[in-house]
Amino acid sequence: MSLDDHAEELASDLGVDTQEVKRKLEKMAEYNVPMSEAKQSVRRDYGDEGGGTSVPTKNVAEITTDDSNVGVTGRVLSVGKRSIQYSGERSVIFEGELADESDRISYTAWEDFGLGPGETVQIGNAGVREWEGDPELNLGESTDIERVAESLSVPYEVGGEASLAELEPGDRGVAVEVSVRECEQKTIDGRDGETEILSGVLADETTRLPFTDWQPRPQVEEGTPVRIENAYIREFRGAPSVNISEFSTVTPLEEPVAVAESAPRYEVREAVESGGLFDVELAGNVVGVRDGSGLIERCPECGRVVQSGQCRAHGAVEAEDDLRVKAILDDGTGTVTVVLDEERTAEIYGGGIDAAREHARDAMDREVVADDIREELVGRAFRVRGALSVDDFGATLNATTFEADGADPVERATQLLEEAEA
Repeated sequence: MSLDDHAEELASDLGVDTQEVKRKLEKMAEYNVPMSEAKQSVRRDYGDEGGGTSVPTKNVAEITTDDSNVGVTGRVLSVGKRSIQYSGERSVIFEGELADESDRISYTAWEDFGLGPGETVQIGNAGVREWEGDPELNLGESTDIERVAESLSVPYEVGGEASLAELEPGDRGVAVEVSVRECEQKTIDGRDGETEILSGVLADETTRLPFTDWQPRPQVEEGTPVRIENAYIREFRGAPSVNISEFSTVTPLEEPVAVAESAPRYEVREAVESGGLFDVELAGNVVGVRDGSGLIERCPECGRVVQSGQCRAHGAVEAEDDLRVKAILDDGTGTVTVVLDEERTAEIYGGGIDAAREHARDAMDREVVADDIREELVGRAFRVRGALSVDDFGATLNATTFEADGADPVERATQLLEEAEA
């Protein structure tokens, strides 16, 4: 049965306008609410409980993605606000987290219920959907919210304050104090055409993360310490990314923000199992250099590697030379492909693109550049820092630093044996 059929059947049963019922069903269908539960919710909107069931009241820890509608009493931890594109129009939503003694849960409110951090509220008939793999409360037309005078004690901080290392994709209404380490203005193709944004890197004493400011602000400037409030977190290449919306506030700080100059150190297996890390340090031995290293050719349009003068996206092109290394790093717990850009490859090779071209021309073989790089790297120990991404093709770390590891190999081997025995 199509959505139109469901709407017509339900509207006929309730004796109300079919198009109005259809709009309600479409709104819930867009957020993956099962049709049976959506129809029950619409019935309740019109005061008809005959087609539904009573809404259970649960602790936060008991709420699952199998629930359709629940009641819960909790304390509001954070409140964020942003606009989204919905049904071809801009809609403003309110979002954040609330908690009770058992756990915390994110929420999205499609109306302004006037929620404030620290309030204790009793929520009736909240919808439940899956968000980032976890249940999320949806507060809408059918939801009832009452303030509770007695404040609920919860084991979580109120206000959305967090360090960068604590942030996870799906967090909303967060507040951070950071130093802007990198910042550049870009023009992207957005939903409304070309859009100017700021992007770069934020840092505090715990880690570094990428950010996007969707409404470029003069306060967001490289080298500036700032307080960002009402930010939301998305996933970018497997790691959290801080998003600053038009409703966020950015305030310059008078005092500098302490910044961790070194990246957190991980074993390769641990790093890969994390699913992605924006700033991480790994150490191990280079056990091989993959094909596609050395003197390569790229498409001048998209930057893809060109094979035999052919780009996968643009066909035959006048390719441009580049230098790259794809080294396999192994620390005994796992392997990762480390990608080095032109600058770092030139340091290892001992010359830039011109020197590599001349070498390849003299040998009448471009592969001699990769062969020299293999001789320089394979079998040696290195420390590498950069951004790690993990996908169906494996783990890749785009290096920002790549240095010989001066650690004692006997000490390192002993450590690995002890960890394996444990």
